Amino acid sequence: MCGNVSVADGVKRLFVGRALRSEHLGHTLLPKRIALPVFASDALSSNAYATQEILIVLTLGGASLLAYGPWIAVAVVVLYFTVIASYRQNVRAYPSGGGDYETVSANLGPKWGVLVASALLIDYVLTVAVSVSAAIANLGSTFQFVSDHNVWFAVGTVILITYINLRGVKESGSFFAIPTYLFIASVFIMIGTGIFRVLRGDEMLAESAAWEVIPDSAFVGLALAFLLARSFSSGTTALTGIEAIANGVPQFREPKSKNAATTLLLLGVLSMTMFVGITWLALTTQVKVTDSNASLIGLPEGQDQKTVIVQMAGAVFGNQLWAVVVIALVTALILALAANTAFNGFPVLGSILARDGYLPRQLHTRGDRLAYSNGILTLALLAVILIIVYQADVTGLIQLYIIGVFTAFSLSQFSMIRHWNRALRGSSGAERSQMIRSRLINGFGFVLTSLVLVIVLVTKFTRGAWIVVVAIPILVFIMWSIKRHYARVRVELATVTSDKMVLPARVHTLVLVSKIHKPTLRALAYARATRPTVLEAVTVNVDAVDTRDLVAEWSRREIPVTLRVLDSPYREVTRPIIDYVRSIRSDCPRDLITVFIPEYVVGHWWEQLLHNQSALRLKSRLLFMPNVMVTSVPWQLESSDARSTDGE
Repeated sequence: MCGNVSVADGVKRLFVGRALRSEHLGHTLLPKRIALPVFASDALSSNAYATQEILIVLTLGGASLLAYGPWIAVAVVVLYFTVIASYRQNVRAYPSGGGDYETVSANLGPKWGVLVASALLIDYVLTVAVSVSAAIANLGSTFQFVSDHNVWFAVGTVILITYINLRGVKESGSFFAIPTYLFIASVFIMIGTGIFRVLRGDEMLAESAAWEVIPDSAFVGLALAFLLARSFSSGTTALTGIEAIANGVPQFREPKSKNAATTLLLLGVLSMTMFVGITWLALTTQVKVTDSNASLIGLPEGQDQKTVIVQMAGAVFGNQLWAVVVIALVTALILALAANTAFNGFPVLGSILARDGYLPRQLHTRGDRLAYSNGILTLALLAVILIIVYQADVTGLIQLYIIGVFTAFSLSQFSMIRHWNRALRGSSGAERSQMIRSRLINGFGFVLTSLVLVIVLVTKFTRGAWIVVVAIPILVFIMWSIKRHYARVRVELATVTSDKMVLPARVHTLVLVSKIHKPTLRALAYARATRPTVLEAVTVNVDAVDTRDLVAEWSRREIPVTLRVLDSPYREVTRPIIDYVRSIRSDCPRDLITVFIPEYVVGHWWEQLLHNQSALRLKSRLLFMPNVMVTSVPWQLESSDARSTDGE
């Protein structure tokens, strides 16, 4: 490499780009036209499977229950705009980017804040897994090879999205803008074409329109109500991603709160227009889709069901195969890129939690490209594990979805009610009227989202949602344990005014010796230069002949340091040294003991396996002993010199 860039730094620069200085952070802030695809791609793309999930549940009772589809869609729309209106109040009141976590912590206390944060972290992971799996399912509806290897295509997609995000938010934002707007345009063209053909009197039928559905059973009375509630809860997947804008307010350009609120409104209008249009088209084209291939009579043997949106495209565009392929591709692309919402939200929330001491501090700092690299990599790893475990099955993953989102929705809106109650005590005039209006909006949002949370819990619990219900308190426990650990460490390390620097009574220095060679002589020279009170060379008698030769050569060289030989009847090296150090500490508890360990510096990872293993084991034991210091004395071998030259 040229200049002062090492090989490792050069490879890193090649993949993630040049490092950015901290003062360039302002240049990564997003305008609304980029913020919409970055933060709202998840909410927009969920239209590709929200309608499908509604229809899958309804067909459990037979095709006749599809008539309830429009009413369920209306309920989803009402809920959607209620949540949008509620979060517009949130981003104005809390623009710092903590989102639901900050809102709930400030108004309900840190315990509830950690609960919400746990729910959101789990939901972000599910967002990636569901979005990517749905993307591959849409590609598989057009390309059989993708369907046959869906898991590995999904894993590869996560890796690609991770790479893009590691390059920084502004570059990833620009990358995501084009496919997001292509998806929006494609869906609206499909809906517009469908409306035009209906007005013209054309018949549009999906390929599955003539197929028959085998119902699981007949649903009447309470069973029918439960099925409709379950279908509605599946349809509420359309709401996922709304909270990401509230978490991402700091990444908007000024005025941050206003731009975030505008983006939320634009998201609501676009997303619900698409949702209503897709649902109408699905019912008009008589799409049939079930939770298993065996329940659909007429499906060709060996063929998997195609997604609803691909079937609709085939019905709307007829013989125009290229149009169907375009719809499938842009839908797959937006679904894959929708994971970017989580890749923006998870690292930011993780950083805030790490700042507050609930997660490891490594998640708090930004990487070379001003992105939260550790959070990005953590999210990617967890999502890949989920995809592999569930074999990229969207319907299976959907059962875990939504619990975290509506837990956050409900607690966030309740905390906003507390916020406005507190603010109203010292307000008057027009400001007070605005606060009362905001409280009413958040109050209605709390009632509605809490009701939906109960519905989701009841209808999805036995179908996999119990995993999330168990995982959330486990994550809460882990986060509080981390918090307590950092608190204990802070107390232990804190100083008071009376604390003084106390010098040790004496310094007892030991130099470990295995044989007389250049590293040993250097370590002895360094140890002597520190002028300790007591200086000893220590060797362990593992082989009697070697030890006798070492003692003889020590005497012949007239080395001016006492050589102490430690017996080791079981041929161990570490234990005799540890026991000797303990004996010194027992005899002289106020002494400081310094252990000098000669070590080889090598240039290749495999050479490290061949050297320094005894030193590593010994250091790991000595580090736990109070009043004991360990000093490594490096000796550079030729391979390390070559490595150093590469970095010059």
